Amino acid sequence: MEILEVLQTVLEYIVEAGILIFEYIGVGIIIWTSLVSLTKYVRRKPDTRIYLAKGLAMGLEFKLGSEILRTVIVREWKEIAIVAGIIALRATLTFLIHWEIKQEELNEQRDIETESMRRKHKENQGE
Repeated sequence: MEILEVLQTVLEYIVEAGILIFEYIGVGIIIWTSLVSLTKYVRRKPDTRIYLAKGLAMGLEFKLGSEILRTVIVREWKEIAIVAGIIALRATLTFLIHWEIKQEELNEQRDIETESMRRKHKENQGE
């Protein structure tokens, strides 16, 4: 029985360390992306929104990973419900951010195609 308790304790320490690592990585990505996006915004770079959205999505993915790890060590139904709620919220946020990224990329692609068509039209009129 003693060896199982030791293994359980070791597992808990490993999971706690993993949770902390994932949380710090996620927070670091979000902070870094926000700072870089702020400089892009000040410089009026066109890819600012997509860069920020992708960074937020990546940070949320790491934080979601930490919550999934947390499910390994929860023991009560109340804790499970809280962790499940957090996972659902973060997954929903990640889905919405990915949807926004796709919409923004489609808009950029349309803008590029429209600009290309305008240039061709001007060239054809100039002949």
